[in-house]
Amino acid sequence: MPSADVTGLVFDWNGELKSCPDVAINDETLRDGLQAPSVREPPGHLKQRLIHLMPALGIDAATLGFPAAGPRMLAQCRLLAREVATARLPLALNCAARTLESDLRPIVELANGTGLTIEAGAFIRASAVGQTVGRQRLDQMLAAVEQAVGFGVRNGLAVMFVAEDGSRAHPDTLAALCRAAVRAGARRLCVADTTGFATPAGTARLVRFIRERVIAPSGAAIALDWHGHRDRGLAVANCLAAAAAGVDRVHATALG
Repeated sequence: MPSADVTGLVFDWNGELKSCPDVAINDETLRDGLQAPSVREPPGHLKQRLIHLMPALGIDAATLGFPAAGPRMLAQCRLLAREVATARLPLALNCAARTLESDLRPIVELANGTGLTIEAGAFIRASAVGQTVGRQRLDQMLAAVEQAVGFGVRNGLAVMFVAEDGSRAHPDTLAALCRAAVRAGARRLCVADTTGFATPAGTARLVRFIRERVIAPSGAAIALDWHGHRDRGLAVANCLAAAAAGVDRVHATALG
């Protein structure tokens, strides 16, 4: 039988989502996605399989893990980085680190040992909650950011500065931390909604704020990422809002 004509059955009220065609995806499955199933961690060969599936799905980048967390995590990062190098997978790699030289050194060693470019995602808690709990003054935080980012850059790493809990940070504090990272050589910024606090409207305002108050005045080619959490079920909506507001890359993880 001839197929039915379905032209015009659906009217699209959504329209085109601006800025989305060029938005990249960073897969956090191997780090954030493995924080929940701690009873049984997948073996190495399954993680290698995931690495191969990522570029096949059109994913652009992957977070290997947090090498400074301990020998097991460092071994995982080394295993997966070597797999990417051996198989020549078209996948950009990054690793998480606090804004500490001691956290960045294993990433430098990993990059040197594999010959790969590995981006360091150096994070610091940007909200007043983090400052209170960590008993850190803003000047101490700025110094830590500049020292850690500078160390990474001097040692050949591409550095992404991550404003952890950025969705609850005061605008002046958030801007100051991001500017310090850019001055020290970071060429990618990431705002993290660490507690799933943001709404789509708030996400869009945050993205526009960083672009207008930090990136544009710097005059540098700075990429911007959005790292959302789904505590209130808004992770996908916030990613779409971030994309529409002009981020270059969003972070996601299989199975949350």
